[in-house]
Amino acid sequence: MRLTAELIQSSLTYINPLTDRELDLRGHKIPTIENLGIAKDQDAIDFTDNDISSLGNFPHFPRLRTLLLARNRINHIQPALPTSVPNLTTLVLTDNNVSELADLDPLRTLGRLTHLCLLQNPVTRKENYRYWTIWRIPSVRFLDFQKVTDAERATAKELFGTYEEPSSLASKIMGVKSRTFDVSAPAERTPAEKGVRVQLTEKERKRVEQLIRDAKSLQEITKLEKELNEGRIPGGADADGDEAMEM
Repeated sequence: MRLTAELIQSSLTYINPLTDRELDLRGHKIPTIENLGIAKDQDAIDFTDNDISSLGNFPHFPRLRTLLLARNRINHIQPALPTSVPNLTTLVLTDNNVSELADLDPLRTLGRLTHLCLLQNPVTRKENYRYWTIWRIPSVRFLDFQKVTDAERATAKELFGTYEEPSSLASKIMGVKSRTFDVSAPAERTPAEKGVRVQLTEKERKRVEQLIRDAKSLQEITKLEKELNEGRIPGGADADGDEAMEM
């Protein structure tokens, strides 16, 4: 099932035991994170028991602090994730498909990430997994529900050096990443498709966001979503049209 605006609006939002506002998107077999711009002001989102393979494609969510993604198919973390959710503190990725130590690199710049769980991922079977994760993501205080100790940090530094001067072992690990498809990157198009505009300019993106905010019904939002998914610029969002109105 696609993560549509209609599904988001009909899903349960509640105050969880931590007094955080949480959006419940569990168990819908969602394959891709999309259309979350309509889900405003959430502290936590629960994506447990879906089919998500790539962690990313979030709008700018400075309020979001918790992401629950256990039992998905995640094998790729998009580099733009820290920019989209800069205040994330808790990330649960139990029972996914993260395979290589270097696949965790995008989490390094999540400066407020303190609780991380990667249990039942192939990466946990890699040699020095725990030391590497502690070294590469220094903000983490609890890894796989176990507190990170000062002794572990010291050992990690001995193994991998510093970020400015990594050891030869660290450099070797950083060069091995999974060969996965990045859904954030534009796919190669056939000649017949090259006339279709699918990538919004910054001005067009802002216009689309304004159209969504101004929408007076779910049908209007669904229509905007459909046009974007078909590679068409919604009426009123075209950059040329915008310039023409300003003249």
